[in-house]
Amino acid sequence: MGENTGKRPQEAEATREEKTRRKAMLIRAGIYIFATHLFAGFVLLLFAIGDRK
Repeated sequence: MGENTGKRPQEAEATREEKTRRKAMLIRAGIYIFATHLFAGFVLLLFAIGDRK
């Protein structure tokens, strides 16, 4: 009964596709945020090493 919510099959398919797209977008955003922080940490490391001399 969970699958039959009274929606037409096209609407159910569109809802499923939207959820899939949203999940993919959140994963991609998480990867971009992680990579940006990793790069920023590397740059800070370079500044810290350069400042020691």
